[in-house]
Amino acid sequence: MADRRSFSEGLHGDSRSFVASTKAVDLEFFRNNIKWSIEQHQYSSALFWADKVASLTKDNQKDVYTVAQCLYLTKQYHRAAHCIESRNLHKIDLTCRFLAASSRFAGKEYKEALEILDQPASETTILEQKDETEQQKFESSLQLLQGKIYEAMDNRTLAAECYKKALSSDIFCYEAFDALVKHQMLSREAEEEVLNSLSRNGATEEELVRLLYATKVKKYDKPAPLEVCAELHSLRENLDVATAMAERCYYNCDYKKCYEITSSVLSKDPFHTDCLPVHISCLMELGKSNALFYLAHRLVDMYPESAISWFAVGCYYFLNGKADAARRFLSKATVLDQVFGPAWLVYGHSFAVENEHDQAMAAYFKALQLMKGCHLPFLYIGLEYGLTNSTKLAERFFNQALAIAPHDPFVLHELGVVSFQSQDYATAKNLFENALSMLGVEDLTVLPQKWEPLLNNLGHTCRKMHKFTEALEYHQQALVLSPQNPSTLAAIGFIYSLTCDWAKAVEYFHKALGLQRDDTFSTTMLSHMIERLMNEMPPCQGVPDVLPEYSSTSDSQVNEFLDTDPSSTTCPSLEFEMEGND
Repeated sequence: MADRRSFSEGLHGDSRSFVASTKAVDLEFFRNNIKWSIEQHQYSSALFWADKVASLTKDNQKDVYTVAQCLYLTKQYHRAAHCIESRNLHKIDLTCRFLAASSRFAGKEYKEALEILDQPASETTILEQKDETEQQKFESSLQLLQGKIYEAMDNRTLAAECYKKALSSDIFCYEAFDALVKHQMLSREAEEEVLNSLSRNGATEEELVRLLYATKVKKYDKPAPLEVCAELHSLRENLDVATAMAERCYYNCDYKKCYEITSSVLSKDPFHTDCLPVHISCLMELGKSNALFYLAHRLVDMYPESAISWFAVGCYYFLNGKADAARRFLSKATVLDQVFGPAWLVYGHSFAVENEHDQAMAAYFKALQLMKGCHLPFLYIGLEYGLTNSTKLAERFFNQALAIAPHDPFVLHELGVVSFQSQDYATAKNLFENALSMLGVEDLTVLPQKWEPLLNNLGHTCRKMHKFTEALEYHQQALVLSPQNPSTLAAIGFIYSLTCDWAKAVEYFHKALGLQRDDTFSTTMLSHMIERLMNEMPPCQGVPDVLPEYSSTSDSQVNEFLDTDPSSTTCPSLEFEMEGND
């Protein structure tokens, strides 16, 4: 009992001593130390002292908010939300309300986060009086958070509205602008409308913001250097500006220039998140599988939880013709980031190359849902409809793609194919020629091999219009890009047959069959051409009508000839003797 009393007295004595010592505690010293710990990323230290300060001040609102903020930084999201909600601070303090909703959102409790944000405005007040600019910035933050929640709940329409409100409240809220543009939430016209709606107070800072935002919006325009004043000339070397320029080059089919820019950006920042998708897509277009393999391995090693890493792996396997493996990794990318549109597009390609039209269409429509401002989903959906002989639906989607990207040669080419199938050859020829002009052939040393079908289709169209000379020129150009294409050789042979040049036709049909023996068209045409040649050529072409008369030869001359060494006889004379005997 004595020991227990002494122990109890010891506790009381320590407690009284502790209470007495708190009177001299400088709480501001600890608060400043907490801020310093947060700046140094020592979140556990900050949480420990913030919790003690909150206890000493009997749950002062500022100190409780600091505790919740430290819990959020240590990724204890549910504890952070409970810390605020258990004291009802989210109902009386707008800053606490924002942090509680952010914690619920980070903890993937989207419904609860919306309920917190939907508290009536009359029940919420701001702890400190803020000026109008700060009020607008805070309102922008609330709208941004609400947009993120709606997007996570797959309600992209409401999310886009929230992002636009956030940008309207604070023109410098780049995260809202990036969500609208990067996630392709808006059509091209809507993007232009948002850009034009930004504040025009004439301030230099706001004009700079508009200039930088414009580089990200107008990705279908022709690449051009950033036009800035002399004071801002160094912005041209900025990596984000360079990435925007590379994206323009990509959408204008200048893959070589795009690759040069993205390679330069990644040499300075190897994991530039905005540049990587463009660079990976460019590597696919240029067929650089080795570089893509190396990049994919680095990304998976560094960022195994990032969608872009597995997107790179999937693209590598797709480029090497392994559709099953590509699908596996692309599917993982879409799970990690459900709004990553490029992964859905390539995922659809992996089905399309195996003629799995239904699965490809499902992936493309998902991409269309995620990328309203991009023409590529419309283009690929139209392609699938065209392959299933749904010409009208294909044309509708191609026209929608053309409305977004009026200068895209792929879209113009596919519309030309639709017109050709509809036997509107004049329109088809015009569309094909426009597509060829959009490639900027005069600026390129060699036309990429992928455009061989465009040249061949131009040749077919000109042939239908009985412009045989022009058709032959286009087929010859296509043959330069792909010399071993039997279809091109057969097309050239067919034109020669139409111009009654049977010998040339036979020559090219023979070449086509040498590359593809089971080509029914070439086999049939070759038979017809040989028959035409047989009908028009004389039986013994090259043989004179009258045989030459030979002078009589004496026996001595014959014997002399027979005694001659055969090796001393010249070839022309032997050939002459053979022809005479014939």
